[in-house]
Amino acid sequence: MEFNEKLQELRKSRGLTQEELAEALFVSRTAISKWESGRGYPNLDSLKEISKYFSITIDELLSGDKLISIAEKENQSNIQSICDLLFGIVDLFSLVLIFLPLYPKPVDGYIYSVNLFEYEDTAVTIRVVYWTVFIALIIAGIVKILFTHFKFIKGQRVVTSFSIGISILAVLFLAMTREAYAITVVFLLLLVKSALLYKQIKVGIR
Repeated sequence: MEFNEKLQELRKSRGLTQEELAEALFVSRTAISKWESGRGYPNLDSLKEISKYFSITIDELLSGDKLISIAEKENQSNIQSICDLLFGIVDLFSLVLIFLPLYPKPVDGYIYSVNLFEYEDTAVTIRVVYWTVFIALIIAGIVKILFTHFKFIKGQRVVTSFSIGISILAVLFLAMTREAYAITVVFLLLLVKSALLYKQIKVGIR
């Protein structure tokens, strides 16, 4: 007997509707419907709740191979979520491009380093581009973290593409304006994001 059939049998043996079972297991009715129709399987936490609620073992609900498959998928999902969260945090590190003294300021024949607030020795247009790009990265980081928390998968992909694109643009623009310190920071952040993206792709194709 397949898992979906076992779940239906267990639910009916208790005289429960899908809505009532969903409330008992702290999931949606849609999830119960999906499981009972054979269109999907619960995660490990939900399997534990089902096992506990009906006083049966997980092995009685699922075969060993299917249980391993679910565990692997959940592990992949967890890795993806961690990478997404770290990706957002890396974008938040773009704050250092605003607050750290990374920009040159000539004073009496000496070159001092100042933060972006004090950087006035370049064209206004260039400073506006700096502010726009850095703030865009910070916002992308905040949105990425929120999307990860609320499991908004499609939105995460859009934000990831936007973030990578803005980072590449920042590297190119800073190279053109010869901002040695700032470009080093942006390039390192881009490398970290690329590594996280590679890890996600590698996990996803297993």
